[in-house]
Amino acid sequence: MPAPSALVVMGVSGSGKSTIAAALARRIGGAYIDADDLHSDEARVKMAAGTPLTDADRAPWLQKVAERIDAASAEGRRVIVACSALRRAYRDALRQDAETPVFFVHLHGEPAVLAARLGVRTEHFMPATLLASQLATLEPLGDDERGMVVDIAGDPDAIVDTVATAIPA
Repeated sequence: MPAPSALVVMGVSGSGKSTIAAALARRIGGAYIDADDLHSDEARVKMAAGTPLTDADRAPWLQKVAERIDAASAEGRRVIVACSALRRAYRDALRQDAETPVFFVHLHGEPAVLAARLGVRTEHFMPATLLASQLATLEPLGDDERGMVVDIAGDPDAIVDTVATAIPA
């Protein structure tokens, strides 16, 4: 199986996806994409109001993410994406819609740690009240999915070190 050209840093809100993905992109010289930037205005309004997105809401968003992965990968660089990718079906959609091999990095943390992080975060459309919904939606990586699980309790630099040394070349 070919080395992945795309790394999707996944997890629930507050797990540090954007922080870790951006730092990882800097470390390995990859292109960084924050999938949150690709949500429609309607989806942002829905989430800001505390309403979880449906699969129908997510389908066009996931398609945009896959298109951005392929566009960035076409430039010959690895692509690092911060994207929740909570359900297997969402990860399957990214794998199927992107022509680029994908490796998932699941940032996992205890609910109390996640809630504390969300409690101090400002200026983000995703309210802390949706954490329980996200945790209920989250499906861990399957044994047949290319990826790894990383505990978020550590320092961000240590997490990036762990991922950078573990990802397939």
